[in-house]
Amino acid sequence: MRRVAPILLAALMATPAAAQGPLLNGLFADHAVVQRGRPLPVFGEARPGEAVTVTLGDKSATATAGANGAWRVDLPAMTAGGPYTLEARAASGAAQTVSDVLVGDVWLCSGQSNMELPVERGNNSWSEIRSANDEGLRMAYVDHADSRSPRTTFVKPPAWKAARPEAVGSFSAACYYMARELRKTDKTPLGLVHASWGGSAIEAWLSPAALRKAGDYGNDIATLELSLKDRPAADRRWGETIKAWWSLRHNGAAGGPWAGDGAWTPAPQGLGVWESWGVPALADFNGMVWFDTTATLTAAQAKGAASLEIGMVDEVDTTYVNGVGVGSTSGAGTVRTYPVSAGTLKAGVNRIVVSALDTYANGGLYGDAARALVLADGTRIPLTAWRYQIEPKATGEPPRAPWDTLSGVSTLYNGMFAPMGPYAFKGFAWYQGESNAGRPQTYEPLLRELLAERRVGQAADMPALVVQLANYGKPQLAPEDSWWAWVRESQRLAVAKDGHAALAVITDIGDPSDIHPTNKQDVGKRLARGAQRLAGQAVTTGPSPVSARRVGDTVEVRFEQVAERLATRGSDRAIGFELCDAAGCRFADARVEGDRAVVVIPAGLTPAKVRFAWADAPTFNVFDMAGLPLGPFEVAVAP
Repeated sequence: MRRVAPILLAALMATPAAAQGPLLNGLFADHAVVQRGRPLPVFGEARPGEAVTVTLGDKSATATAGANGAWRVDLPAMTAGGPYTLEARAASGAAQTVSDVLVGDVWLCSGQSNMELPVERGNNSWSEIRSANDEGLRMAYVDHADSRSPRTTFVKPPAWKAARPEAVGSFSAACYYMARELRKTDKTPLGLVHASWGGSAIEAWLSPAALRKAGDYGNDIATLELSLKDRPAADRRWGETIKAWWSLRHNGAAGGPWAGDGAWTPAPQGLGVWESWGVPALADFNGMVWFDTTATLTAAQAKGAASLEIGMVDEVDTTYVNGVGVGSTSGAGTVRTYPVSAGTLKAGVNRIVVSALDTYANGGLYGDAARALVLADGTRIPLTAWRYQIEPKATGEPPRAPWDTLSGVSTLYNGMFAPMGPYAFKGFAWYQGESNAGRPQTYEPLLRELLAERRVGQAADMPALVVQLANYGKPQLAPEDSWWAWVRESQRLAVAKDGHAALAVITDIGDPSDIHPTNKQDVGKRLARGAQRLAGQAVTTGPSPVSARRVGDTVEVRFEQVAERLATRGSDRAIGFELCDAAGCRFADARVEGDRAVVVIPAGLTPAKVRFAWADAPTFNVFDMAGLPLGPFEVAVAP
């Protein structure tokens, strides 16, 4: 038998172990921070049935990988300190070593674009970035990823970086400034894991189990689960959902654009974004436009399956062939190619219809890709003669497919939260709500379930911090039924009912003309105050209503968490109060006294509710002596 050189033999022996990939979950990486003061889960993947031993400092434990390869150990609780080396070693000889690990507190920051907004886009960015210099503050960014089922690994393993100029600029400003404020009085090592996606709705961040607790999401979840087993069947089912929505909004009308019904206009050759067509009705149009075209086939051509190539759509489409849903995708930069199941096509004229929904900036079917129906034998039938019709604005926005990246169900939970597994956190900070403003009535139960789900596997009293929506939109000229105000109220109520949560009120530091206000320093400071209060420190997070009752010709509203006393700015009258009865709401004169407001009842009104700062961009002037604003609220008036 021929001898194998020792070096080659060693390489051959190591090959199977190396092929199995990293042993540790992606969050366990160089420069990581792990949670102090509680048993520490360390976990990852190995070969099924393989023993894995983990060592961190002088702590060690062994686990056996299950049938799916997943393993977990729980190391004994450790005090703050480090740096340490974390090592995982499998029985096969595979090993992974992580260096410069600190033990401290770890916060998860999540939400949509206002949590995602980086330091480099915020106020005073040049100075803030240059002055960043904190080796004890580490940051990890979770790359965008959506999924129809829970992922066990990250699309790209997060990299931990110390708070230095080269790392801070691209990191979440609100999250970073919160941590920087906490580090001023507590030098415990601090880790930040940031997982956000601009434009995302809260439903995308919740698991199916949590969504079922929060509301009526069973049909969406069932459709999503069907898409994992039978994608064409799920596409057909979703196509019927859009038809039902359209019919309901059109007073039960039979047929619809997918059947060729309606008033159609020839579209420009080559299509492209509709704002560039020179059509006045589309010059600045955000909403839904239907497109249709036809392909004429012989009986032989219509037999079997095919595929449909429609290029890119800005930004969401639902597409039909002969009235059968064949696909729905979100994302303006995604080229759409949909399978067409056998039996969908027919001899003669085949109608292809695309509904294109655009919510901001440009919209339409665009890009250089040729649009075509591709038959089973590879024959391409070009699709060039398109027509369009505009869906009336009054119809409203259609529902989103359950697999929609940002507005679906569980898509970001599956892609970004699930890969974190049982990684231990100190707390959770959430900055989101803008994308749910159109359906505020559902937001409170969703937020309550989100906070509850983030605590699963964590401390039962894990602190949760919620940033309330900022002031944004048109000036308030009269009492109004504001969707943004309703979301703020949902946020306030969810936090008040939680018991271990704090609210950061920012209706005084937003920008009415910019949905992404750049003052994230004060947002971070208010988040930090919430964390400090929940940790037992003697700080307040701003005045919050406790009760409202009628006293003669006034309504007296009492508040808690008032630093010293309430005060009005620029006037001796309190601006921003409304009293409401069955006929509606009216502005009301008010004054503040200590920890209460006294609101004068307008003539002829029997108050049932009192509101404050109830508008998209409210005008008000009530603060406490710590400079924190009285937050928006609506409470019932007791007799």
